[in-house]
Amino acid sequence: MKKGLLIIFILLGTNIFAQQIIKGKITSTQNAPLEGASVYFNNTTIGTLTDSNGEFELRINKGTYTIVVSYLGYKTYQKQINTEETKTLSIQLSEDNEMLNEVEIVKTIYDDDWKYNLIRFKKAFLGRSKLADECKILNEKDLHFDYDRKTNTLTAISRKPLRIKHSGLGYLITYDLVDFTLDSHQVYFSGYAQYKNLRKSVRKKWKENRLTAYNGSQMHFLRSLLTKQLKEDGFVINQFRRVRNEERPTEEDIQFARELIQLQGKKVNFTKSITEPKTKLDNALVTLKKARELPKFRDYLYKRNVPYEEMISFENNVPFLDFKDYLIIVYTKEREDENFIKGVFRKSRSQPLKVQTSHLVLLKGKSQIDPTGILLDPSSFYQEEYWGFEAFATMLPLDYQPTTK
Repeated sequence: MKKGLLIIFILLGTNIFAQQIIKGKITSTQNAPLEGASVYFNNTTIGTLTDSNGEFELRINKGTYTIVVSYLGYKTYQKQINTEETKTLSIQLSEDNEMLNEVEIVKTIYDDDWKYNLIRFKKAFLGRSKLADECKILNEKDLHFDYDRKTNTLTAISRKPLRIKHSGLGYLITYDLVDFTLDSHQVYFSGYAQYKNLRKSVRKKWKENRLTAYNGSQMHFLRSLLTKQLKEDGFVINQFRRVRNEERPTEEDIQFARELIQLQGKKVNFTKSITEPKTKLDNALVTLKKARELPKFRDYLYKRNVPYEEMISFENNVPFLDFKDYLIIVYTKEREDENFIKGVFRKSRSQPLKVQTSHLVLLKGKSQIDPTGILLDPSSFYQEEYWGFEAFATMLPLDYQPTTK
């Protein structure tokens, strides 16, 4: 299974033209006003800082959203609100003693290991697309890494929210990193994002890049599914089943072979050609060779052009993504990024395809779809192939609306 991507987006929203004014005050548990606290609606371009009295004012379209408040040394606050029902907020932030201790105790050494881990972090977090090349983390030295050699797992924390200048999409993004874990099989990160335009006037290049990032994305797919416009918008949906490759040795056999070789106490010739194993060592070498060469799973396509009714269900008019096995989501109106074939496909083909193909599997049976174009439970799905490749650098705020088809 290729590297996937799980990302938390906690905003809910329904865009209606009439705007609402939300006012509030941020204080500590001792009722002291907190000046400079960041207040925003998660993963949107709408946010502000509190004034000297700890007060703020935001304008937003009618709907249900998650408001996020962050302040250094305090626990991040988040709450879902309906802007028609909630007009004023009084929020108290609690001190984050664990974070304060962590910031004081953990000393980051900016050596070669840190630099190498930073490269790994940026490739996994920002991605490897051309747009990722136009992202710059302005406060890299706020990042601290821990690497576990036994599990080959890299984790990261940031003392302050990451500030990311995205010259490709024209955003300055503040990202409050909650969790980042990278292992041999997948990357998982979560956090709260606030987007701001780099300039008041959006450049033509940024508009074009934003539309390119949107086209074929998971946001685009889910919005098209809700409006029954998948075919018109360029999506072809197929379905496949994934089963264990019976020709490949089991994990138990592989582990036994490794232990047997370690017990030899002498140099082992791993390049030895073995047609008929005659010893236990020969069997172990053949087992490891098969483990290297054979895939763990085999995929079997069994349905083309999956109908709308077999991908979605409703509970009290609330939509859920609901399907069996895996979906192959092919977007036909945009070719692959050239950087995509430099990764997992660099040995099998030299030119990008004219379509983008992603895999999606549900981990909990079904997952609620929000009208903004996200699955509300980020732990309910796993995505592979093109969507997994794109990562953070191609993500757009949930209040983004394409200006052209």
